[in-house]
Amino acid sequence: IALIAGWEFGQMMATGGHQTTPLFTLALIAVLIYTSYQPDSGWLNFALTAILLLSLAWQLFSTAPGPTVNWALTIAGGLYIGWGLGHLVALRQRPDGLAWVWLALVATWGADTLAYFVGRSVGRHKLWPRHSPKKTWEGLIGSIFGGVLGAALVTLLFGMNWGVTLVIGAIVPIAGLFGDLSISMMKREVGVKDSSNLFPGHGGFLDRIDSLLFVSLVVFYYALWVG
Repeated sequence: IALIAGWEFGQMMATGGHQTTPLFTLALIAVLIYTSYQPDSGWLNFALTAILLLSLAWQLFSTAPGPTVNWALTIAGGLYIGWGLGHLVALRQRPDGLAWVWLALVATWGADTLAYFVGRSVGRHKLWPRHSPKKTWEGLIGSIFGGVLGAALVTLLFGMNWGVTLVIGAIVPIAGLFGDLSISMMKREVGVKDSSNLFPGHGGFLDRIDSLLFVSLVVFYYALWVG
């Protein structure tokens, strides 16, 4: 999923006139995901160094306009997607990781679901029209309730600490909102509605995981420091 999302990111940027180098974007994603599974492998620094140097040197031979921007986007896309989903993998490696992964997923799904229905039925006040004209404050409030409900369900199933999980359940919708808006900002800048047509009418993998890229990072460090 991460690799497909990385490829979609490159196609999005190409639509906006930027020519990233997918080989290095996908390599960076693969390295970050792998080292989340194998944190003691010891070759992360070497792999990152090789990708950074080779991807920049590659631009010296490129005739495409804007080589500096193209290089920056190549690295930024791989880092953002690989770092986000890599932390979801790292979350699973914890002794209680299965519960935390489900907490991140179910709270995100609950937030997205209630945000949609509440925003559609009673949403009146625009939240951030510059990046997403359909989002409303009412939808955000609904998403927080959805996140808390999702966290409560996972807490019941896994016997987690209520005080710890309900707080992160309320935080997840906020993190997910910024993840969603960040990808929306990128799509608007390059003039596309969806990251790809992989799922007709629903976009691509990057559209499906945009919230999760932020949520994974927030939940990981919350579980590490609080949970």
